[in-house]
Amino acid sequence: MRIKSTKMNGSEIMKKALIIMLSVLMTLVMFTGCTPKEKERETIVIYSAANTKRLENMQTMLSEKFPDYDFVVEYLGTSKLAAKLMAEGTDTDIDIIHDLSFTNMNKLSEMGYLTKLDWVDYSRYYEDGNPASKDYVIECKVCGAVAVNTKVLEEKGLPEPTCWEDLLKPEYKGLVSMSDPKSSSAGYMFVKMLANTWGEEKCLEYFDKLMDNVAQLQSGGNGPANALVSEEAAIALVMASNVSEAITAGDPLKLLFFDEGAPVAYYGQTIVKGKDSRPIVKEVFDYLIYDFRIKEMEIYPGEPVIVGVKQNIENYPDDIKLGDMSNDTLEAKEALLAKWTHS
Repeated sequence: MRIKSTKMNGSEIMKKALIIMLSVLMTLVMFTGCTPKEKERETIVIYSAANTKRLENMQTMLSEKFPDYDFVVEYLGTSKLAAKLMAEGTDTDIDIIHDLSFTNMNKLSEMGYLTKLDWVDYSRYYEDGNPASKDYVIECKVCGAVAVNTKVLEEKGLPEPTCWEDLLKPEYKGLVSMSDPKSSSAGYMFVKMLANTWGEEKCLEYFDKLMDNVAQLQSGGNGPANALVSEEAAIALVMASNVSEAITAGDPLKLLFFDEGAPVAYYGQTIVKGKDSRPIVKEVFDYLIYDFRIKEMEIYPGEPVIVGVKQNIENYPDDIKLGDMSNDTLEAKEALLAKWTHS
């Protein structure tokens, strides 16, 4: 009996090897979920007390600048954001803190929860906006003002107020709007300035009387300006920049400044301590304090904070006289607000 030869030529050997290699590859793919695993995207979490318009712009610009990263940009009012950070410390989901008042930033600094920003050039900022501890940097400077909706006043046959005492007139009952100083640093700055100027007793007595004319305390700093725009209020204690934007948009609003001067508040930004160990967090933070902030200053009105960089001042007043904001610490704030009885 003759046995058939099984000897293969070179072409057949290569063909068989290719079949084996394909079989092995298919087996490996089956064990690894059918497709090669994509590289996991990095996520940066940013919490801010800035208004919705600014945060929407931030989300857009960050996504365009860093298309390979994911961003979680969350709004939280000043008091709630500060409370979250003080409770969680460095064991928080937050990477970057944006637009938080200096009074709260300073407390977080004392608690050791902030990153030392030793690579930041603080000489680029105006001196009044530089904190003593170099673990946060100024984000913006906000001036307060009294603002009116001239259309509403005209329709009701009411005059514009000319001083703080005018706001107590009975004809303005239910027509005044302000932020709750317990939840909003923009609301608190008015109370602090008048307490410094008049003394705490007279200041608190004044706001006790003013509450008769306030329809409802707003929880956030943007609420009073929004109430003017929607004609829910005729008079409001506002952030001047918000009203300047509304005037530019065509709303019949007007800013007023009284003899006592305008209150002012500073807001900062930083990295939570330990989160700077991720290079991308520092990369994003540097973009926020440099290129992004400069572009924002070209869009939104307000007080200049970076030396040599022009702030958009369309419908924003020049050379605002500032009121007395001395001793603006968290301890002083807590002591003053302990005497505040409204909500």
